[in-house]
This record gives sequence, C-alpha cells and structure tokens, in this order.
Amino acid sequence: MHKIDDQLAKVTARIHQAATAAGRNPQTVQLIAVSKTQAAQALADAYAWGQRAFGENYLQEALAKQIQLAELTDIEWHFIGPIQSNKTRPIATHFSWVHSVDRLKIAQRLSEQRPAELPPLNICVQVNIDDETTKSGVSLAELPVLVGAISQLPQLRLRGLMAIPAATNNPAQQRAAFAKLRSALESLNGQGYGLDCLSMGMSGDMEAAIAEGATFVRVGTDIFGARPTASADQ
Repeated sequence: MHKIDDQLAKVTARIHQAATAAGRNPQTVQLIAVSKTQAAQALADAYAWGQRAFGENYLQEALAKQIQLAELTDIEWHFIGPIQSNKTRPIATHFSWVHSVDRLKIAQRLSEQRPAELPPLNICVQVNIDDETTKSGVSLAELPVLVGAISQLPQLRLRGLMAIPAATNNPAQQRAAFAKLRSALESLNGQGYGLDCLSMGMSGDMEAAIAEGATFVRVGTDIFGARPTASADQ
C-alpha cells in the first residue's frame, strides 16, 4: 500500500511541476489511474490515498472491480479502451466517462442505452493523431463531421478529444503531436462547441502533454508498476 502511496505522490509531483512550468494551475490537470489488469485491492489502496478517477480498458474486468468496490461510491469510472458494439450497453450504464469513441455508431448506441435516470455520459472523441494503422481513432480530416453528429445525441455530453500519439522519447516530437490535438480542439471551439477536455499524456510523455494543454493524463505503470500484458495505455 505504501508503494502505491509513494508512486502516486511522485506522479502528482510531476503533474504539479509540469503544470507550473507551463504557467498552468496544477488543479486543471486531473490524474486518471489506469488500472487495467490490476486487482481491485490495488485500486482500493490508491483510493485510500486520495485517488478517485480510474481508467479501465477491459469491460468484464472493470465490471467485476466495480462490484468489489461498490462501497466506494465516489469513484469516477472512465472507459478508455476500444469499444465493440455489443459492449455499449454496460459501458453506457456503468461509467461516467468514455474516452475512446471514434465512430458515430458507437456514440449512437451509447446515447440510446444510457439510462434516463443517469446524467448524460461524458464523451471524448478518440483521434488517430498520427494516422497509425494499428491504432483506433478518427482522422483529423473526419473529426469535424463526427463531432457535429455526436454533439446532437441527447444522452451524451461531448467534452473533448483523446489521443495516443506514436511512441517517442523525443520531447519536441511529443509536444508536436499533442499540439495537433490541442489545435483541433481549438478549431472545434471556434465553431461553437465549447469543449473543455484534452485526454492526452501517459507515464512517458505527460510533461509534454501538460505543456500542450492536457486536462486528463492517463497513468498506469508509474502508479501500479509494470503490468503482465503490454498495452498502448501503459
């Protein structure tokens, strides 16, 4: 438990330092603890040290954890993985945020299946910022049309954009990729959308993301340690 405490403190310090260096209020950057493949106890330990937002990639695993941690009523669950059409109903029911919407069909199903008694589901559109064939996400060219359609869906609240750029250790290249996403959000806001979220930055590039305006950083490895399976979100 103390290891997670130490790791959370280190990550929080990095966020604070990066935001301060960028002339930003550190409170404008929210940490999502990417908890895929981690046991529910690890999430409970992080919760005990103040972490509230958790990001899950795998639906069945996430639902099991939600049952185990049901007494922690103020956990904020974020779905950040690829979405299959046959999984939209439980996602729409059991999450507050979805960061990985990249097709209108998925958005429509989430809207239709969001329970009426719940507030609108917060949505980020995933953008394939580097046009990588191995990654999900809408292209920058197709983004405006998709955003326009999603913004009309009644049970969704379109909040912003998400991206996982091509991996690089070069800070300038990291910033350039994140700057493209920020520019896309600014362009959409120039059309009146009022988006307020940029979900970008992970363990290896959060400083560059924060410098370019990230409001969510998704960090797993640097909180929980290495996972048994590799993933782009680690």
